[in-house]
Amino acid sequence: MGGYSELIKSFDKTRDYVRDFFIYGFKVRNDFSRKSLRTYDDEKRRVESLLGNSLRYDESIRGRQVSISVNSGHINENPLYSIFYSKSFTHNDIKLHFMLCDILSREDALSLRALTEKLSECFDEIFETQTVRNKLNEYLEEGIVVRERRGKTDYYSLSKDTVDSFFGQYEGLDDAVKFFSEGSELGVIGNSILKTAGLKNDLFFMKHNYIVHTLEDILIPDIISAIEEKRFVSFRTFSSKSPDNRPTENTAVPLRIFSGVQTGRRYLVVYLPKYRRFNTFRLDFIKDIRHCGICENYDEINKAFIRNIPRCFGVSFGNRRDHGDTGKVKITFSIDEKREGFIIERLYREKRTGIVEKVGDGKYTLSVDTFDPSELMHWAKTFIGRIVSVEGGNENDRKKFYRDVSRLYEMYKE
Repeated sequence: MGGYSELIKSFDKTRDYVRDFFIYGFKVRNDFSRKSLRTYDDEKRRVESLLGNSLRYDESIRGRQVSISVNSGHINENPLYSIFYSKSFTHNDIKLHFMLCDILSREDALSLRALTEKLSECFDEIFETQTVRNKLNEYLEEGIVVRERRGKTDYYSLSKDTVDSFFGQYEGLDDAVKFFSEGSELGVIGNSILKTAGLKNDLFFMKHNYIVHTLEDILIPDIISAIEEKRFVSFRTFSSKSPDNRPTENTAVPLRIFSGVQTGRRYLVVYLPKYRRFNTFRLDFIKDIRHCGICENYDEINKAFIRNIPRCFGVSFGNRRDHGDTGKVKITFSIDEKREGFIIERLYREKRTGIVEKVGDGKYTLSVDTFDPSELMHWAKTFIGRIVSVEGGNENDRKKFYRDVSRLYEMYKE
């Protein structure tokens, strides 16, 4: 029977465990229903060994709940990066890696045949030519080696592009990498560069650092390349509210990646040919991205998207079809103009696609024509105490808004 190993064989599976149990789920051991409880115990131990002091344990009547707990403004490195540095490998993989690097570090360039012979001469190891070729092709893609054509034969050598050479050539590059290792998409690449150079981010702390994005970053390259090549994509999504957690298959045309300014969540914006509508999917609920065929009318779809985006207050296109209706909402605010000038400034700053008008002494209205009025209502709740009336939009959204205000009053009334 195979023993327990801390190394990760499948990043996708580990990503699911971290997301479901340590970030969004707050689940306990008995909530695990995919495989045996021993599988959960092994994955839990694996994640605990990687995240260490970033975990919090809470006891409840349902059992022990484990979650990630960090103050993003007080950490200089995203703890989730460690998941990327614990991938498993075979005995031959790691052995061949160091042998090839050792030989190429002492030679200018060698052919595939010469490399295979050197492996036998220097290390008394016999590898199939195809095995060595596959490993070299892998390193070509990763930039570890370069290939040069001489006549009809390919010659391989180690790349001269190293971290030390770049840091020594460009002043301040190390500081730039430190910043982007925590401040942008694919920050794990910057973090990896720092580790290679033996450096740490000792300069920058991000107050609003959404560390969970690193679990989604693995999807970004496939999304970006599909957009550039104007391709269809297929992907699986799941809902955190689904009891069986079964994924749903989707085929769509990718258009943009949106970031919600209120929650920090990121969304993939797509066009769904099956339903003839635009839609958004949370990146953290997408399991994988697979490229499909070319979308012949991509430019037309993109133009329609650009026409429609001014009618989105947030990231939602509502329940509309390709040319559906929008809902116009008008909210009236009562503001003390002498003491609350900052509220007026906020209205103008956060109106987005809406129109702010002064309609009387201390009275302002915000009018928004949007596909999904419910997004506007969520934002409007932050002005509780200054809202005079809400008109238009969806009746159910208005009722929910007034019901929430009534519940709030019952909770806090004297």
